[in-house]
Amino acid sequence: MNESPRIAIVMGSDSDLPIMQAAVDVLKELEIPSYVDIVSAHRTPARLYEFAASAETDGFDVIIAGAGGAAHLPGMIAAISSLPVIGVPISATKMAGEDALLSIVQMPAGVPVACVAIDNGRNAGILAAQILGTADPEVRKRIGAFKQAMAETVRQKAEKLKR
Repeated sequence: MNESPRIAIVMGSDSDLPIMQAAVDVLKELEIPSYVDIVSAHRTPARLYEFAASAETDGFDVIIAGAGGAAHLPGMIAAISSLPVIGVPISATKMAGEDALLSIVQMPAGVPVACVAIDNGRNAGILAAQILGTADPEVRKRIGAFKQAMAETVRQKAEKLKR
């Protein structure tokens, strides 16, 4: 894994890292390097703009953005960058992530953000890898092996249950 990161993983706060770490981990499993940073839509808007505006020239192909509460980070990145953005709603408030989920999925026409389930950084990582895999046969091959391994694990559990 000596290549440059193709997937950027950003979050609004370090408190989001336990959820977003799952994206980092699954990308490591798939041998896809990632870049991780904290970029707050509300507390560091200039930094957000700089990150989103330069993401493509910085070599990223996909951006995963995790946010809780009002969850503006994924949408603001999608408004600025032409790269695909995957939002991860994080259960950071008394609304248990439902506020973040609605904020991420209710984007206006022309500014799409893909969205995974609340607190599901792992699926965001897998989806980002699948997006890369549309143009990279090696990544697609690793995703296929990953899914076969998942299926084998389920088969083994089913066999164990029958015994």
